[in-house]
Amino acid sequence: MIEYKTVSLANQVYEALEKKILDGTYQRGEAVSEKKLSEELGVSRTPIREAMSRLMHDKLIRETPNGAVVVGITDKDIQDLFEVKRRIEVLATRWAAENIDEEGIKKLGALVDEQEYYAQKGDAEKVRDLDTEFHDTIYKESGSPIMESILSPIHHKMHKYRKASLEQAHRILDSVAEHRAIYEAIASHDGDKVDTLMLVHIEHAYHSMMEGSK
Repeated sequence: MIEYKTVSLANQVYEALEKKILDGTYQRGEAVSEKKLSEELGVSRTPIREAMSRLMHDKLIRETPNGAVVVGITDKDIQDLFEVKRRIEVLATRWAAENIDEEGIKKLGALVDEQEYYAQKGDAEKVRDLDTEFHDTIYKESGSPIMESILSPIHHKMHKYRKASLEQAHRILDSVAEHRAIYEAIASHDGDKVDTLMLVHIEHAYHSMMEGSK
């Protein structure tokens, strides 16, 4: 059931459906109809229709002769998404190191502290959610709305894969340690060091995700 918030109902429906697709609740190839989703979420068909149109635009569902079905994210999609991350996330992180202010540094540091706490408890889901905030903060602190608008959706689309990655042996602790090093380089405004650290982090995350998806 959707909880009514200040954002539009169509946006709430879109976010709810996107999450169910990206976390694997709705499986690839599963049929999704306006009627089914309307009954499941307890809303009228109008916001469902709007949300489904956006999901089709995002290539997360597609229309077939038998109705709409889930496309989701494939291993090939992950490979393509990571290729984009390799090419521009490193630059965004360098810009963050150059532009970040004290408030941004404090926020990143607090996120890393929280990640370390939950990593020690082995809480992959919580660490994954904090990972999203950590990377979104870097994109915002880059000072480029263009970078943020490209990279944030890419990172979010890896929702299920990132959790599977963090459940790999030692990856949850290694990932947070990498975040700690990236944070310290950003806080020191060391763009050259950030370049190296973020590229290594991206490569480690990619190999771990692909391993976790098998």
